[in-house]
Order: sequence, then structure tokens, then C-alpha cells
Amino acid sequence: MSTKKFGPTRSLLVPFATPAARLTLFIALFAGFFVALLVALFVAFLLWFDWNHAKPWLNRSVSAAIGRPFAIRGDLSLGWQQSSVDADGWHGWVPWPRLSAKDIVLDNPEWATSGARMAEVGELTLILSPLPLLAHKIALPALELKAARITLERGLDGENNWTFKSSAPSAWQLDLHKLMLAKGTVRLLDRARKLDIKADIDSLPRTTAEGYGIGWKLSGSFNNTTINGDGKAGAVLTWQNSSTPCPLQASLQADKTAISIRGNLSRPSDLAALDLRLKLSGASMSNLYPFTGIALPATPPFSTEGRLIGKLNSAGGDWTYDKFSGYVGSSDLSGTLELIAQKPRPLLKGTLMSKQLRLQDLAALIGADSDASKANRGDAAAQPKNSVLPVEQFDTARWASIDADVKFSGNKIIRDKQLPIHAMVAELHLKDSLLSLTPLNFGIAGGDLVSNIKLDGTDKQIKAEMTISARHLKINQLLPTLELAQASLGEINGEASLSAVGNSVAALLGSANGEVKTLINQGTISKFLLEAAGLNIGNLFISKLFGDKQVKLNCLASDFAVSNGVMDARTFVLDTDDAIIDVAGQINLNKETLALTINPKNKGLRIFSLRTPLHVTGPFKDPEVGVDKGVLALKAGAAAALGVLAPAAALLPLINIGSTQHSDCAGLLAQVQRKPLAPPPGKTLRSATGR
Repeated sequence: MSTKKFGPTRSLLVPFATPAARLTLFIALFAGFFVALLVALFVAFLLWFDWNHAKPWLNRSVSAAIGRPFAIRGDLSLGWQQSSVDADGWHGWVPWPRLSAKDIVLDNPEWATSGARMAEVGELTLILSPLPLLAHKIALPALELKAARITLERGLDGENNWTFKSSAPSAWQLDLHKLMLAKGTVRLLDRARKLDIKADIDSLPRTTAEGYGIGWKLSGSFNNTTINGDGKAGAVLTWQNSSTPCPLQASLQADKTAISIRGNLSRPSDLAALDLRLKLSGASMSNLYPFTGIALPATPPFSTEGRLIGKLNSAGGDWTYDKFSGYVGSSDLSGTLELIAQKPRPLLKGTLMSKQLRLQDLAALIGADSDASKANRGDAAAQPKNSVLPVEQFDTARWASIDADVKFSGNKIIRDKQLPIHAMVAELHLKDSLLSLTPLNFGIAGGDLVSNIKLDGTDKQIKAEMTISARHLKINQLLPTLELAQASLGEINGEASLSAVGNSVAALLGSANGEVKTLINQGTISKFLLEAAGLNIGNLFISKLFGDKQVKLNCLASDFAVSNGVMDARTFVLDTDDAIIDVAGQINLNKETLALTINPKNKGLRIFSLRTPLHVTGPFKDPEVGVDKGVLALKAGAAAALGVLAPAAALLPLINIGSTQHSDCAGLLAQVQRKPLAPPPGKTLRSATGR
């Protein structure tokens, strides 16, 4: 019975039954005990050693490594805590060292102007996972900063104080899991961008429902404009995958520009799960450039709100402003925009749409808005009182900051009654400072105005090329507020090809070169309008008394040669069954003046005709329409002289027998139908073609 009881124990001792085997067992047990003793002594040393004795060596080593004075002036201690990471096997039993350092200072480089210190930290506490050190990885499960005062500064030459002395690439990797912030301040000073802002950070009472733990107040200046803002976030920023997102809410106000965000942030190391509501508003979208780096056009006051999804990468990050909506001026605006990080510059792409587009809201795009509107959006360049063409210059320096492919459609145009524009489609492309609108199309007067515009902003002066095609513009819709034109029939077609050099609409048109052509090959026109053009007073009276009628329009053809902003009428003829009207002269886009002469020629008998050339002269802003006073004086003198001899004879000078002359419509139309030409920007048509 006793043999059965002790049999298993004896079987375990069988391998060590010999003296040699027992000696081996003794040595192994002693070695294990010795190793355990060494580990215990090492742990005891770490626990009881006064780490303040290591501060001089640590301060010297860090200062030498970064090339700048560094010091731990307060207490330096080391503790231990149990691993908080779930791990299988013995890994979970390995304790984590917990290092605490107080009163840490880091000096600025000598060139800095913000003070002697770049950073002052009241207390820094970090927890280190020791096993990853074997793989050259510094794994910090947690890093906590208390009472930190940090100043980030960049000088006029671009040098900054957060870039330390260069060294060879390190084989070590930093793996930070959680960052905890307590009370402190962060100041950002950028002299090149005229930016000086400070964030005061403090703890917030824990709100279980929202999870906010810290808040901040922002104050300072940017480009001589006061900046204010605030925000709050979770007390712990999780730098790795976590099922608990960090809530984030922030707002910024700079003059009339406001930016606010609200949402969640996880994995701050790459912003892979950034999901926020973004609201933007201000006096002009162009004022967002300093904050976003995106070159947007000048606009009336705007406000938009949508979902912002982002992911940061080495090239800057990919961002999507998804399904945003809002207004620009009095027009609605909605769509989706994507900012894609790429080299050498980011790409902005997307689709925008306006259900009801107020035409006046487009004026700011080319500087055609009022001086009050310009002042509201911060543009000091007022429009000269005697000028019609916009003189505000395009900021081509910003074109090099971004590439773009954006489509826009305005489904319905809200405009004055005299402007028959009802829709708009545009595709904007920007690459290497070359901006093109291909196409820029308007629905006008029942037809289409199709244009392709290219603006090269690589030089100091924009080099522009433009082609315009007018197709099937209805005469009766082109003048919607003119009652006499409503019964007219026919379609206007035209072509223009222009090139120019300049940085504003006024400068571009004032230096334009090329050709502009229009034609109508069939239709009808109001007889009353023709009689008015010919000053046929008797026929005007009859038309008013017995009603107007339509006269067959044989053709209308115009052909302007444009040289250095001066449009010269090579051909401008209106031919009907009743009259021929010739127009001669110039339109000076450089000086914004008109010098046109309208010569009516009747084809039949006209009673009480004061037919004489009409002159359209003066500035665009206040043109004058007048008759040739010399011709009128001759007719009036002749009538007075005959009136002395016989009263009835006095009517003879006022009766126009007319002419049987007809214009060569076929030849005119053939001439106008030739495709217009334009020289390279900066060249005249004559020098480029010899014409």
C-alpha cells in the first residue's frame, strides 16, 4: 500500500538518481536563483536609486544631441506599474517603468526673438513599454504634460525653432499611444506670415455625455488682423487605434472670416478617422487663402456648411468637403470638393451647383462689383469714377499654390429684365499657373454663348487668349424690354477671337488684338425702328397712327478688326427691303470711348425725312447720340428759302425719294463667315498675319 502511495514521487526522481545527475540539478537551481536575485537587485536599484544624480549626464547628452541647452531642473524619479495591455503568456507580467521629470526647460536658438525659452514644462510623465526596446522601438503607452509653456517661432527667412541639429537617420522609432494635456500655453509666432497667436489650455470638468476634458482660448493677430477663438477636446488624445474617439470642437474668428468645426478625432498621428462638420463664412472666399492655402476667387459674403473628412499624409493630406451647402451673396451654392495631396502642389477637384444664381453675385469674380462691396471684402482698389471696365487686378501669385479641376452649373439665372441670360455652365482648370475656363457657356436669348478662355499667369503680366461663339440668339429675346423688337424674327450668330496682355479686365480688353464678327442672314425687323434710324418723321407718324409692321431683313453683317484695344468697323451693314444702314468708326476699349457714325439709306419715298448721319460718341459711361447738324441746317435752310416762294415747295427738301442701291448680302455673309483670327498675346493682328 505504501509502495502505491509513493510510487509517483519516486518516478520523478529516477532521472536524478545518480550523484552526477543530482549535481546538475543543484547547479541549475542555483543559477536560476542567482539570475532571479540579480533581477531583484536590479529592480531594487531602479526603485531606490536617486535618479537626480543622473540629471547632469542626461542634460549634457540631450543638449549635445539637439544642439541647444536642455535641462531638467526639478525632481527626476522612476516608478513601476503593471502593464495595462492585454497580452498572452509572460508578456503581461513584465512591468512598465514610469518616469517623471519636473521643471524642464529647452532654450531657443540664438536668432529667436520670442524669448530665451522655447519650452518650459512643469511636469512630464511618461510610461515606457520595455520589451519593444529589443526591436529598436520606443513605445510610450502614455505621455502626460502639465503646466507646459511652448513657443513655436519661424523667422522671415523660413528658419524655425522646432527643427533641431541635423544628425544621421536614427534606427529607433517612436510609438506614442496616448497624449494627455493639462494646463498650459502654446504660442505660434510666424514673422513671414505676420502671425502671432497664443492658445491658453486648461482642464474642463469631465462631461460624461460629450467626453471633453480640455479647453482652450485663442487670441492674437494675423496680418494685422485680430484673431480670437476657442475650442475643446478630450483630455486624452489616442495616438493609435482605439474604439473610443476623441471629441473635438473649435472655432476661429479673424475680422469677418469665421471657421468652426465639430466632430470626432481618432488616431491623431494620421488623422485617418477625422470626421467633422465644417462651417465657413466671411466677406469673401478669397480671404480663406491664409488659413487653407487654397486660392479661391473673390466673392460677395458667403456661408457654407458640410461634412469634412480628412486623412493626413506625407504630402499634406487628402480632404473632402462633402455635400456642403450655403449661399454666396444672394445665390445658393452646394456641392462636394476634394483636396488631394500631390507633388508639386495639391489638386482641388469637385462639382458645384447653384439652383438660382444671381448674376450680380458673379461681379466680384472679375472686380466688377461696387466700391462698397470691394471695401467689405477688404479690397482697397476702388473703381475710377469715369471707368466702366473693371480695373481690379487678379492675384496670379496664388495661382501657383494649387491645381484645380472644378465644374460649375447655374441652373437658373436671376438677372435684370434687360439681360436675357438664363443658364451658365463652366469648367475651371488650373495647372502650373495656367488658368482656363474651357468651356464658359451661357444660355442667352434662346441660344448659346460658348467661350474658351485661357489665362497664363506664369509671368508678371497675364497672357490671355479667348474665343467666343454666339449661336442662334433670337432677336426678339435679345431685347426683352424693347416692345418694338418682340415681333422681330431671326437669329444672330457670331465669332470672336482675341488675345491680350494685362492683369485686369480693363487692361486685357485695352490691349486686345484679334477679330469680332456677327451676322444675321434672314429675319424681320420693326419698320418703326428703321424709320427712327432714318429720321423719317412722316413715316414714324404713320406707323404710330396705323400700326407698326415687320420689314424683311435681308442680312446684317459686322466685322471688327481689333488692334491694341481699338475695334475698327471694317464692315457693319444692315440691309432690309426698306433701307440700308451702314455703321463706320471705332470702339476704343483702351480709352473706353465710342466714335461711330450711322448712315441710313432709304430704298423708297419718305415724307418729312430728316435723314442724316447719326453720331454715337463719348465715353462708355455717358455716350451721346446726335445728328449731323450741318446736314440738318442745309435742309432747314433750303426749306425756309422755298417757303418764301411757295409754302408747298418748302416740303421738297424734306422728301427723300430713296435709292435703288442694295448691299451685296452674299458677299458680306461670306466675308463674315470666315473664322476670326487672333495673334499671340502681345502681338497685333497686322504684325502676325501681314493683314
